[in-house]
Amino acid sequence: MNNLTTRTMNRTSTLQLQFLGAAGTVTGSKTLVTSDQGSWLLDCGLYQGIKNLRQRNWKRLPVAPKDLKSVLLTHAHLDHSGYIPALFKQGFRGKVYCSSATLALAKVLLPDSGYLQEEDARYANKRGFSKHKPALPLYTEEDAWESLKLFEAVTFGDRFQPIQGVTASLTPAGHILGASCAIIETSAGRIVASGDLGRPDDLIMYPPHPIEEADYLLIESTYGDRLHEEVDFLEVLAKIISGTAQRGGIVLIPAFAVGRAQAVLYLIQRLKQEKRIPNLPVFLNSPMAIKATEIFCQYHHLHKLTHEQCELFDADTHFVRKVEESIELNRKKFPCVIISASGMASGGRVLHHLKTLLPDHRNSIVFAGFQAVGTRGDALVNGAGKVKIHGQYFPVRATIHNLDALSAHADYSEILDWLANFTKPPKMTFVNHGEPVSADALRLKIQDQLGWQVNVPDYLDTVTI
Repeated sequence: MNNLTTRTMNRTSTLQLQFLGAAGTVTGSKTLVTSDQGSWLLDCGLYQGIKNLRQRNWKRLPVAPKDLKSVLLTHAHLDHSGYIPALFKQGFRGKVYCSSATLALAKVLLPDSGYLQEEDARYANKRGFSKHKPALPLYTEEDAWESLKLFEAVTFGDRFQPIQGVTASLTPAGHILGASCAIIETSAGRIVASGDLGRPDDLIMYPPHPIEEADYLLIESTYGDRLHEEVDFLEVLAKIISGTAQRGGIVLIPAFAVGRAQAVLYLIQRLKQEKRIPNLPVFLNSPMAIKATEIFCQYHHLHKLTHEQCELFDADTHFVRKVEESIELNRKKFPCVIISASGMASGGRVLHHLKTLLPDHRNSIVFAGFQAVGTRGDALVNGAGKVKIHGQYFPVRATIHNLDALSAHADYSEILDWLANFTKPPKMTFVNHGEPVSADALRLKIQDQLGWQVNVPDYLDTVTI
């Protein structure tokens, strides 16, 4: 689909959408919106996963960053927010609009992302496994802190102007703390962007708010071809943790620092309270996840857990903050549970744990969410016999578990239920943020079950409305 044009009758102005990310993939979410008044971005995410996707982070955008008026950010996950410091580094000085909880989380995630990129570059240069001489970070921790000065928090339901002539508002999307759907009013029509849509029965987050009307809709499709299994997470985790402890092993849970880490902590603390697992030490080894957990407790009015339930995270979890503590943790041999970012094993401290734990059959590795194609997490849950970490291959002898149903993304049935709130079909629905098979599967379901006009944009496609 190239330069697909959807014409609006009896309108004098037009607006263009160009899909710079999350088209044919679940990462790098970034949509360029252009009108007569100028250009702005809907989300500004970092590409993660396979190498040819990561390389897009280094490509020039089709618009000069200094000419962009603003960014409308749906939530804080790096695949939606992580390119903002790079945009700043290249000259962007507009505003970044988001919910207050998203801003609080961005203050954790973005500097941490810059720090990790600097650390990865230093490690690559020290060990000499990078093809680039020297290896450089896409942006630094300082770039991230400077970019945060551009952020402006908005309250759900309040209206603001990302650019002259355009009015926008945010409504809760579930998914993670602060996640939003964007409602955008333009002279070309009403545009709704789902962002990442949460689940109606999520363990922690409230359901996404219903939306009833849109002329044009952008809908995510991470699970566009799948249904989440009905799983008793407490029972499954209890068996994994108890079984691993009995054979003297360690349970490692790679978890996204925002959302999944808190859900996993909640489940483990419940199991300990109910005495369904041994009273093992639980370590949260991710400074980013630790800070996100603190923010999670501060914003407890935005999720289902009470203040008292949130306090359990502090009561029985060892927070590993310093590098020296992380190195020492990697030397432990007694049974314990380690939760560490990243959720797809694409970077961070979890890689050092994997190098130590994967070769030992006594250990268990538990993934707790979606694994994008090309990530180490994807390779491991699909039976890889060895994985490459920091330039070396490590054998996989540990038991690998995949609790995919713990994902914070709605499956296709839950997406269709949310779409059923619309009182009339949008003039066009664009399915993005999904691998090709899942995006096309959701396209067919929306088309066949709802009778809507649907298209799946490709990378760099431009749509005029």
